[in-house]
Amino acid sequence: MLYVIAEQLGFPGVLNLIRYISFRAGAASATALLIGLLLGPWFISYLRVRQGKGQPIRADGPQTHFKKAGTPTMGGLMIMSGIIGSSLLWANLSSIYVWVVLLVTLGFGSIGFYDDYLKVTKQSHLGFSGKARLALEFVIAGIAAWVIMHNGQAPFSSSLTFPFAKEFIVNLGWFFVPFSCFVIVGAGNAVNLTDGLDGLAIVPIMIAAASFGVIAYLSGNAVFAEYLQIHFVPGTGELAVVLGAVIGAGLGFLWFNAPPAMIFMGDTGSLALGGALGAIAVATKHEIVLAVVGGLFVLEAVSVIVQVVSFKLTGKRVFRMAPIHHHFEQLGWTESQIVIRFWIIAIVLALAGLATLKLR
Repeated sequence: MLYVIAEQLGFPGVLNLIRYISFRAGAASATALLIGLLLGPWFISYLRVRQGKGQPIRADGPQTHFKKAGTPTMGGLMIMSGIIGSSLLWANLSSIYVWVVLLVTLGFGSIGFYDDYLKVTKQSHLGFSGKARLALEFVIAGIAAWVIMHNGQAPFSSSLTFPFAKEFIVNLGWFFVPFSCFVIVGAGNAVNLTDGLDGLAIVPIMIAAASFGVIAYLSGNAVFAEYLQIHFVPGTGELAVVLGAVIGAGLGFLWFNAPPAMIFMGDTGSLALGGALGAIAVATKHEIVLAVVGGLFVLEAVSVIVQVVSFKLTGKRVFRMAPIHHHFEQLGWTESQIVIRFWIIAIVLALAGLATLKLR
């Protein structure tokens, strides 16, 4: 909104700063952080009163989690308020990519909100029907993928790119939409599975957001894209502003989610954040890099798949408990050890993902 106003005024004086994506990304981050810090106490008090017993704790989960009973959930509402409010204020709203990512964020967040609502009202960790939830996620992701494909330059807009091989491009054609749906929905649910300990999901999300902020900025700049030998995707630079808002909103949430957590993000936040990252990866043509930068989320999701498949085929479990962070809890690691060590893994994977920008 401020960009449009400054543009109409001809960017006079200090408003000339608004021209620069880097400035607006920083401003969006600061604004989202401020929103989170200001609204956080109100959100927590309101949700605690409305939810009563708070988020139900899995009966078959780690015993140490029962002390968290009564902690309110749906903290994703606070995160989404910061992201959407700050993005609308600082991003160039003429960018279709901004609207697509905000659509996915709000859509996935709404699905997560309904899931959290059912869990709280029924006081059960079983919420929304899994099949119905996935169906709605694929519908939202499909719309986003279709818009991204039809607003790019064919055939590149429907193509898959690869790290280390700029010249190697595979045109997926109509299959680009279901492929993108898989990326977006997979990212949303992978983050959802990771959100099991205080601070475990939000910091890796911010690390991934910072990484993709760099990627979006460089991919949307013809000069930098040419120098780094990456694909130039016009208009995606504005996503750096949205990702700045994600980082700020994440910091605001972490202030209250730091152990012992005063609030959980719930499916409301994890689905929204994961879906947003997936949509940004699709828009910037860095879907494969997302699997590296977000490798921690991939690891969590794969651990669940391996556990389920192994148990159904052999009757035996590979891990003591899935997702894998619960496995380490069962091995005797403290919650803080798991969280901090997983943060370190997330940082290493993010650096590995960013390294591909120059190694192509």
